[in-house]
Amino acid sequence: MHEAPGPLELKCLQAIWKLGEANVKDVRDILTKDRKLAYTTVMTTLDRLEKKGTLKRHKSGKAFVYQAAMTEDEIRRMAVQHLLDEYFDGSVDRLQSYLGNAGRTASPRPLKIDTTLL
Repeated sequence: MHEAPGPLELKCLQAIWKLGEANVKDVRDILTKDRKLAYTTVMTTLDRLEKKGTLKRHKSGKAFVYQAAMTEDEIRRMAVQHLLDEYFDGSVDRLQSYLGNAGRTASPRPLKIDTTLL
């Protein structure tokens, strides 16, 4: 079983899905529109994703070109499974109950759920 990607890994994957295939510079160009990131940070993140089996790469000249080895839906399923396993003891019923009660419990901040991930 693959490990769910972290926040920066997910941003890199989103860039790859958008581009189809890309080198480190291409991914960094997309990511640095929102924040500063060193070239080596992006390179290390893409290398980690390749080692995890989430990306594939091939050599093109002196650079590696990356492409997704997993679809967005596969990554979403992995992330939801991680959420279930880590926070709800693997129980879909417990997650559904939590989501059903989320609007009724007093909380300092309202629960925001990005439904595009479900």
